[in-house]
Amino acid sequence: MKITVVGAGAVGATCADNIARKELADELVLLDIKEGIAEGKTLDMYQTASLLGFDTTLIGSTNDYTKTANSDVVVITSGLPRKPGMTREELIGVNAGIVKSVVENILKYSKNPIIVIISNPMDTMTYLAKSVAGLDKHRIIGMGGTLDSARFKCYLAKAMDVSINDISGTVIGGHGDTTMIPLKRLATYNGVPVSQFLDDTTLDKVVADTMVGGATLTGLLGTSAWYAPGAAGAALVEAIVRDEKKIMACCVSLDGEYGQKDICLGVPVVLGKNGWEKIVDYKLTADEQAAFNKSADAVRNMNSVLDTLSL
Repeated sequence: MKITVVGAGAVGATCADNIARKELADELVLLDIKEGIAEGKTLDMYQTASLLGFDTTLIGSTNDYTKTANSDVVVITSGLPRKPGMTREELIGVNAGIVKSVVENILKYSKNPIIVIISNPMDTMTYLAKSVAGLDKHRIIGMGGTLDSARFKCYLAKAMDVSINDISGTVIGGHGDTTMIPLKRLATYNGVPVSQFLDDTTLDKVVADTMVGGATLTGLLGTSAWYAPGAAGAALVEAIVRDEKKIMACCVSLDGEYGQKDICLGVPVVLGKNGWEKIVDYKLTADEQAAFNKSADAVRNMNSVLDTLSL
C-alpha cells in the first residue's frame, strides 16, 4: 500500500502523521511545492517512529511527482488556507488552478488511484477533480462531511457532558458555513435520540456552532484548523485501505441520489477498498430535503465560477 499526501502544510502534515502512526501504508510520500518542507516534516516524523512504534517508510519530496508513482491513495490538501473573515468560497480562484495541476501531475505516474480531496472550497474542488481526473466516480471523494460530523459530535458531547465516543451524528450537504446540514433528528447518545437529553434551544445552538466550527477556529488561530481536518482525512483513508465498509459522510458525485445530479455533495456513503461503494439513503424529511436542495443550489452556483476561470 502506497499513499501520497500532496501539501505539507499543517493539514497535510497532520494527515500524514496520522497515516504513519496507524501504519496504513508500507510507503508514505509527502510532497510540497516549497523547498525542503516535505523533506523536513517526514524526517521529523521518522524521528518519532521508535517512540511511537510504527515502521512506515516515509519519503519527502519538493514537487517531484515521480516519487508518487504507483500510489494507491492520494490525499490532496494543496492550496491556500483560510484567513480570518475569509470564506471557503473566496479561495476558489487560486485553489482551482492548484488542484487541477496536482491531479494532472498525480495521474502521470499513478494509473488508477483513489483521490481524497481536502482542499477548499472542498465541494467544488471535488467536482473539479472528478472532471479533470476522468476516473471512475467512486474513486473521487471529498473529506468535508467526515470533518463536519466530527465537529457535530464534539458540540453534542460538550452540551451533554458525556463521552464523545458514545455520540453518533452526521452532517450532510455542502462543506460550508451556510450549506452544511447537521441531522439533529438522527443524532443519538448510545442509540437514544439526543432530543431526549437536550431542549430545542440547546440543540439549535449545537447545530449553529457546528456550521461555523471551521470559522470559529480560524478566528481563534488566525488560520485554518489542522488537527481535526488532518485526522478526518486519515480516518477516511483508513476506512478505504482497511476495507472497513464504514458509513461516513463524504462529498461524492450524485446521479439522482437525494434528488440531485451533476454535483458533488456530502451524503452518507459506505467506504471500502474501491473508494465509496454505495450511497446510503437516510430518508430525509421534507424540511431536511428542502435544506439539502438549498445547499445543492449554493454549491452548484459556486461550481459555476469554474467556467469563468482560465484553467
